[in-house]
Amino acid sequence: MAPPVKADEKRRELVGRAADLFDRAGYHTTGVSELAQAVGIRKPTLYHYFSGKDEILFSIHEEFIDLLIERQEARPMLGAQDGLREVMADVLGLMDTHRGHVRVFFEHHRELSAADRETIRVKRDRYQSLVEDVIAHGIRDGELRDVDPRLATLAVFGMCNWAYQWYRADGPLSSRELAEVFFDLLFNGLRR
Repeated sequence: MAPPVKADEKRRELVGRAADLFDRAGYHTTGVSELAQAVGIRKPTLYHYFSGKDEILFSIHEEFIDLLIERQEARPMLGAQDGLREVMADVLGLMDTHRGHVRVFFEHHRELSAADRETIRVKRDRYQSLVEDVIAHGIRDGELRDVDPRLATLAVFGMCNWAYQWYRADGPLSSRELAEVFFDLLFNGLRR
């Protein structure tokens, strides 16, 4: 039996490769055989690590949202402007480091089982609450005008979450530069 560390590494490798395959070929058209082949194992061996494609899909979702939560919770409390800038950079930066995870997270949540969808919903709500707190602190500190923190958070997510549809790492802007552009649009708007 493989040591637990090796098993965890292989699980992470499978999740990463699956996210890439789902990004390129689609979740529904990628089979367990292709996933096993992508990491150089046989199909029966894949079942040693995961019960099936649905568990891998859940792991992709969980890894993505856990990364966002961990980054936000590890960050010292910043002012609202710096805090929101970093939130935007986190989401957009994952398009460079976890591109497949991003697409799967936003496009394939309905394919999760009801129990897995609920687990991810709870984590999404937790992350949303963390971002709402940044805005609420900014309002209390006088850095931001009095707005609904929930709606402002959803606006930030709306700017960032769908950029994976058109963003390319080899394009004219890095993900960090894109975060700066979005941040400027959020704080300064389009008005002269």
